[in-house]
Formats: sequence, C-alpha cells, structure tokens
Amino acid sequence: MSPSRPLTGIFPIAPTPFMESGELDLEGQRRVLDCMLAQGVDGICILANYSEQFLLSDGERDTLLDLCLSHVSGRVPVIVTCSHFSTRIAIARAQAAASAGATMLMLMPPYHGVGLRADEKLMLQHFARVAEATSVPVMVQDAPLSGVTLSVPFLIRLAREVPAVRYFKIEVPGAAAKLRNLIEAGGDAIEGPFDGEESITLMADLDAGATGTMPSALLPDLIKPVLTLHRAGRRKEAAAAYAHILPLINYENRQCGLRATKAVMAAGGVIKSDAVRHPLEALHPATRAGLLELAAAVNPISLRWGR
Repeated sequence: MSPSRPLTGIFPIAPTPFMESGELDLEGQRRVLDCMLAQGVDGICILANYSEQFLLSDGERDTLLDLCLSHVSGRVPVIVTCSHFSTRIAIARAQAAASAGATMLMLMPPYHGVGLRADEKLMLQHFARVAEATSVPVMVQDAPLSGVTLSVPFLIRLAREVPAVRYFKIEVPGAAAKLRNLIEAGGDAIEGPFDGEESITLMADLDAGATGTMPSALLPDLIKPVLTLHRAGRRKEAAAAYAHILPLINYENRQCGLRATKAVMAAGGVIKSDAVRHPLEALHPATRAGLLELAAAVNPISLRWGR
C-alpha cells in the first residue's frame, strides 16, 4: 500500500503496552491505536525504538505487526520499523510488513553496538536490498542511537541511487541545519524530510523545510496545530502554540524518554499499566508526578481519552 501522495504531517510512534507481568497487553495495544486515531494523527509508526522494539521477541513482533495493521485497517498510513544489523533479517521484516499492509518502512543504518558498523558502500547495499525486496517506500532514520554518521552527500546519493528511499527522519544534533542542507542539495529526490526526537526542535526544523514530524504518542493532538499553522504561513501563532507545550516536550525528552507516553496513557485510562521491560526501569514517583503535572497543564487527549 504505497502512498498516493507524499506523506506529511504528524506520524507518532505507537508505544507497546505491557502487563505488570511483562507480557504484551494486546487489548491495551488496540486502545493505544484508537487513542492515537482520536488524536487526529496523519499516520502511525509501529515497532520503533519508542515502541521498545529492542525488547521484543521475533514472535511478539509478528503478533504486533498483524494486530496493528489489521486494527488500523487503512484509516491512516502505517510506517513499520524494520531495522536490523543483518540485511537478511531486515529484508524478511520488510517483506512481512509489506504483506501486512504497511504504507512505508523505516530503517536505521546497520549497526550493532559501538564496534560493528557498515561503511557507506555496505550501507547503500543494505538499504538497496531491502528496498528491492518490496514495493514499499523507505524512510531512513538518522538518529544518534546508531552511532553511525550519515552525511548529507551520502543521503542524497542514497535517494538518487535507490528510488524507494525518499523519506528521511533526521533527529541528530543540529537537525535543522542538516534538514536544510539535505533539502537544498537533494532537490526533488527528497520527498519527505521529517524530524523526530519528540519534536523537541520542531519550530527550527519546520523553518528549515521539514514537512513532517515523528514524536511520541504523548501529545500529537497538541503538536499538530503547530504544523498546520506553520504550513498556513502563520508562524507567530505556530510559535506560540509550540511554546505552550514545550515544557512538557522538554520534560519528556530530558527526564522520561519512552516511559512518558505510557505513564500519561496509564493515568488517562488508555492502558492498564505503564510497565517497561527490564533492564529499563520504571519512572521514579517524583519524576512521574512532575510529568503528570505538566501534562495536566495542557490536557492532551492521552490524559483523558480513557476516563
């Protein structure tokens, strides 16, 4: 299911809810997706790092892939993260995602820890082989987690040599400058310049030409108006809307990470538990209290959807 027009707007990451026992909460996952649809999202990304994909077994990935795609059922586009160091495994994940109805794939460059990384030749082959295995567009995730430097010239070369690669999620330090350089030098080859990292640099990135953002599912309903206003040329109003929610975004990014969405969704009755899997730790009660205080001040849908 390839997009008929370029994907733009807000594509949050769906969290993966767990029971207190650590087992998948499948009914909770459906409620998460329903809450995200109620938030007015333009699309949803699943099995990403903020979905705790690195804590899921292969069987759990398959279960969540089928559940999410069947539950969303084409109501919005779904991007499926298929990253793996092994090209063979990334291809298998990509083919499974395409068969399930994914609109787009997201891939980080191949890496494993700090010592196993591919050079640019092998990275290009990795992305090309995954793209060739399906007919689904590919988004490259450029994030510090990989420890891999993806230069602007390499990303442009990738876009030009692998036609399926036309979307880029840039969430590195200096994201706005990198987005601007990528758009200016890449031209028509850059169809979807997105940012990420909880939208913590969103205004600068929109000014640089970003057409989409991939935050968490904590407050997309409050982030979306920033994009809408900015797109309409109402920058001052966009900046004011962003300033209103920035304390919560900053607290999420700097204090909580992926645990923030689950904590707020649990408080809002979307899911039963905000449990994360070991070796991740639950939020400290004081940190959770600070998060919920800031969330209450702006009242996102995630804090009241299930009440």
